[in-house]
Amino acid sequence: MAAAAELTLLEKCLGLSKGNKYSAQGERQIPVLQTNNGPSLTGLTTIAAHLVQQANKEYLLGSTAEEKAVVQQWLEYRVTQVDGHSSKDDIRTVLKDLNSYLEDKVYLTGYNFTLADILLYYGLHRFIETSYQSRGN
Repeated sequence: MAAAAELTLLEKCLGLSKGNKYSAQGERQIPVLQTNNGPSLTGLTTIAAHLVQQANKEYLLGSTAEEKAVVQQWLEYRVTQVDGHSSKDDIRTVLKDLNSYLEDKVYLTGYNFTLADILLYYGLHRFIETSYQSRGN
């Protein structure tokens, strides 16, 4: 799923009205959002955090200092470990690691649903969908 499509889905999930225009820059197609009130914002997690704040749902960024740090950790994981990896072995490793990590947790930060859960879902969705389709189901 392209980053612009993910950000549009995030807007809908947050209850924001459509209207943001996204573009992409560079070889890796990094998303860019031109804001009305200032400089453009670059990067999936930066724009996503901005949208969360725009929707007045800051709790999705974490409630405590520790939870905020864990949310940031998982957002970084999304960009560094999930994006750009497309081999079956890489994805299998990511899924195994996540499965182990989530064994005793409800959400990535423990018991609270956050932006990290949303963006990791969006990032992994394409692999799960591709795997499901390749099985002929």
